Amino acid sequence: MADPIPRSALDTLFLEARTHRHWLAKPVEDDTLRRIYELARTAPTSANCSPVRVVFVKSPEAKRRLEPALDPGNRRQTMEAPVTAIIAYDTRFYDHLPRLYPQTDARAWYAGPDKAEVAATTAFRNGSLQGAYLIMAARALGLDCGPMSGFDNAAVDREFFPDGRYRSNFLCNLGYGDPASLRPRNPRLEFEQACRIL
Repeated sequence: MADPIPRSALDTLFLEARTHRHWLAKPVEDDTLRRIYELARTAPTSANCSPVRVVFVKSPEAKRRLEPALDPGNRRQTMEAPVTAIIAYDTRFYDHLPRLYPQTDARAWYAGPDKAEVAATTAFRNGSLQGAYLIMAARALGLDCGPMSGFDNAAVDREFFPDGRYRSNFLCNLGYGDPASLRPRNPRLEFEQACRIL
């Protein structure tokens, strides 16, 4: 095992990191978005199934396509963010398993009508995990994040994934947040309220 990361890294990833809703007028380079994915893809998923699919909505034209699906309370922050990541998952992730998990016929675990429920659960669970990894990767590379629900999934899927294979999970605004706009951090549950050691 490696030594624990320094306190400064913990601050960047967790302790001082905040959900941002106001953004500085500073662009996010395409290379940074590539690096975010390259970091996030290394983290674990079940049988390396890797179902996450990401659309980085960056251009004004793409933002206009996304805007109608946003709840009113999320429109300003999303339209002002340099990038909005649509975190989605591939419902047929198992088609990639012969390459991603060659040790055995893992595709057979998920493919077929009798496996539809386990495939759907696996795609959503692991796609959600990968979305969280993406947030941590973005923070590690110096970006701020604004993950959110508050949008019409069906409308996003019709607009960005019309063939129905991919399904949106959540959105995450990315950029350089305006620290002057942050509110005090809301409380969190204490260990004793949320955890047990058996």
